[in-house]
Amino acid sequence: MDATAIEDVLDTRPQRFRAVVGVVLIALACGLGAWVFFRGPSPFAIDVWWNQLFAAAPSQPVYVFALVMDTVGGHLTAVLIVPVLGALALFLSRRRWSALYFLSASVGSALLVQVLKHTFGRARPEDILILSDYGSFPSGHTANAATIAVVAAVLFPRAWVRIVGVAWVVLMAFSRTYLHAHWLSDTAGGALVGAGAAFVLAAAFSRLRARDEDRLTIRRLRKTDAGPAVSS
Repeated sequence: MDATAIEDVLDTRPQRFRAVVGVVLIALACGLGAWVFFRGPSPFAIDVWWNQLFAAAPSQPVYVFALVMDTVGGHLTAVLIVPVLGALALFLSRRRWSALYFLSASVGSALLVQVLKHTFGRARPEDILILSDYGSFPSGHTANAATIAVVAAVLFPRAWVRIVGVAWVVLMAFSRTYLHAHWLSDTAGGALVGAGAAFVLAAAFSRLRARDEDRLTIRRLRKTDAGPAVSS
């Protein structure tokens, strides 16, 4: 095997791994949804316990925080404003394919959530504290948070980005269950869907995104070479 072939293999392995991980996560979400659907309307025991835990200890500050997360993590803010602004920032930083990846992951995750919602048709908790759309499984807010977290980790592979991303998903899931808008298992399904969609599309866009990085590297090298020439 020559050097070029070895380089190609090393380049595709991480992307194949991401694709496999993404498909597995989406399959797990579908499997969990099917389990929810075929076992009947009654929630899991852990869902009931988690729901009653917050009902027994209400807190006004936490309630306000959950309402803020509801607004930031869903509706037009998460579905339109955040993806468009994020993609615009990437586009202006000359990462055009990364911008398209972000938009595609956001749209793909949202569409998959809606398909699963209408497929399984799970009822939301009866003590829900906000108005919401049809279908409890999976949580669209949590799916969106997971999509953003994975996209950010793919585009900016730093430890602190991953930590912030995980915290964002956990807080979003917590807020959805605190408002009784979802069962705990709904948020698990949402996280699987959102992360899975982002991983699959990360693999699909990998070579295209590499072109952005190559162009940025070339520009930086040219600026570095031009610096000594100007000073001399």
